[in-house]
Amino acid sequence: MPRYQAVLFDFFGTLTRCVRRGAAHQDTADLLGCPADTLAEVLDRTYYQRASGGLGNAEATLRWVCDQAGVRPSDRAVRAAVASRHRAVRADTRLRDEAVPVLAALRQRGVRTGLISDCTHELPAFLPQLAVAPLLDVRVFSVQVGRCKPDPALYLAACQRLGLVPSDCLYVGDGGSQELTGADRAGMTAVRLAAPDLAEHMAFNVDRGWDGPVLTSLAQVLDLLDPLPAGRG
Repeated sequence: MPRYQAVLFDFFGTLTRCVRRGAAHQDTADLLGCPADTLAEVLDRTYYQRASGGLGNAEATLRWVCDQAGVRPSDRAVRAAVASRHRAVRADTRLRDEAVPVLAALRQRGVRTGLISDCTHELPAFLPQLAVAPLLDVRVFSVQVGRCKPDPALYLAACQRLGLVPSDCLYVGDGGSQELTGADRAGMTAVRLAAPDLAEHMAFNVDRGWDGPVLTSLAQVLDLLDPLPAGRG
């Protein structure tokens, strides 16, 4: 039996490579009649308000963003911009080469897997299309739970869905949203992924003082588990 019965992952910057806001976001700004730098400033400033899900669905949230930016697009433009933003966030999302092999190897060892992500409405919509989706036993999204990391509710929701206690779980993340501190306080073992590409990663409220275990590659997660049982593999 592995020491950990489950490994829970952050998404952006952990299962994915570094995330930066790409050129496709310009289309969203154009549809809204908003300067791209103004839209980016509002999106950055309001990230946790949007990711906590309290502003309504994707369309209502984007209307609220427009209010913050001082623009008044038509309902038709807002609907088109919601679809445009979905495409833009999806375009920013590039899975790490190790993501699928690591998740598959964990399952081969009998270890459960899960995702805990601070996110807005786009990720829950497009995650089912990604290669990692069938390899995740649970998916916990802040925009659906109504809380953001490091709130213990996110970590405990994952445990409840898995039927495990926090001490059964290893948590892996790049450190955004003080997620490592949150996982540790919830009773999990937390490790930071410090892959070289993350120097350019867009992240908020980072765990800068983290002094716990650090990995430089997602594949190193497997080194933290007990060896594969004899006769498997």
